[in-house]
Amino acid sequence: MPAKSRFTKLDAFTKTVDEARIRTTSGGIVTIISLLVVFFLAWGEWAEYRRIVIHPELIVDKGRGERMEIHLNITFPKMPCELLTLDVMDVSGEQQHGVAHGVNKVRLQPPSKGGGVIDIKSLNLHDESADHLDPKYCGECYGATAPDNAQKAGCCNNCDEVREAYAATGWAFGRGEGVEQCEREHYAEKLDAQREEGCRIEGGLQVNKVVGNFHLAPGRSFSNGNIHVHDLKNYWDTKEGKQHDFTHEIHQLRFGPQVPDHIKQKLGNSQSPWTNHHVNPLDGTRHDTSDANYNYMYFVKIVPTSYLPLGWEKRVQVIGADGSLETHQYSVTLHKRSLSGGTDAAEGHAERQHSKGGIPGVFFSYDISPMKVINREEQSKSFLGFLAGLCAIVGGTLTVAAAVDRGLFEGAARLKKMRSKDL
Repeated sequence: MPAKSRFTKLDAFTKTVDEARIRTTSGGIVTIISLLVVFFLAWGEWAEYRRIVIHPELIVDKGRGERMEIHLNITFPKMPCELLTLDVMDVSGEQQHGVAHGVNKVRLQPPSKGGGVIDIKSLNLHDESADHLDPKYCGECYGATAPDNAQKAGCCNNCDEVREAYAATGWAFGRGEGVEQCEREHYAEKLDAQREEGCRIEGGLQVNKVVGNFHLAPGRSFSNGNIHVHDLKNYWDTKEGKQHDFTHEIHQLRFGPQVPDHIKQKLGNSQSPWTNHHVNPLDGTRHDTSDANYNYMYFVKIVPTSYLPLGWEKRVQVIGADGSLETHQYSVTLHKRSLSGGTDAAEGHAERQHSKGGIPGVFFSYDISPMKVINREEQSKSFLGFLAGLCAIVGGTLTVAAAVDRGLFEGAARLKKMRSKDL
């Protein structure tokens, strides 16, 4: 027997000799079951350690001088592209009239003919070039000031430039009767030919990250003092039995970059709608109307959102190189009304009164939250937490197994003793 050391008295794990041990069949079965349970629970603990979870945080958004992207894809089956105008304005005083840069107008066939695409590239009716004109030719602007983007400074050499000049001056234009450039380009005839077409607006806008709105309304827009005005003459002057309206379908509307599919799967799924951070609530929305004098107002509340992947702070801090994503979530409330006024008695709400007047169209009024949501990827457990959980599994399972085995052994011994007494 080896000599005892000073640590012998501190031994909390006293040993028994093999001669004092009793091995039973039930003990072997309990041992196998307990090992299976240990392996099963240990695998679950490992899977939990490897699992990546999203922890949302809420902070004050301290961004300064930022711009925001708006991506839209909206179809108007009963509005020709020539009559549809996209405008943007915000509380900072910035206005964008007749936005065309970065946005495509896709001409569509009438719904009765299937609504297929006619033309994607052409944004205007007046495709004819004025190159065949005399180089010295300087078209009249008919009392208006020539637009800054005119092909020839101080001149209106085509119908579009005359229309731009009228819009800048705040005059209604109509069908261009008496305007030499428009008659040369057959503007009125082409406008009539497109009356039954539809239009799809797709593309992106860059706006200030402040309270503002963008809208799609008929006719060229211009500012008359502090009033935003649209030339609605061509919208109302339709053939008998024909009219336009703002039936529309929103295929996509998002603020900022699209969240990649692999991130969507981490953020949530359709079975847990309260975790669907990536869902754009207006995607796939459709509203129908037969009233030409109808207005749709979408009130959008935008929340800046960041997505930070696991280990992003250890990567090269270049924009986008660390895998982080800056985008926006939003909620929306819709209000729609006929511009003729009246009540919602047909819907059972006679107490609701709608004022008269306004511009028909689809309007999006957006507001920016001062708070920012950060969705941060983190491991569900640290390595030390994994080791602690593993030790708890092994120790707890073996302790319970020992108690079960002890109970089985004691029960078997008592039954054996009772049988011996009966004999």
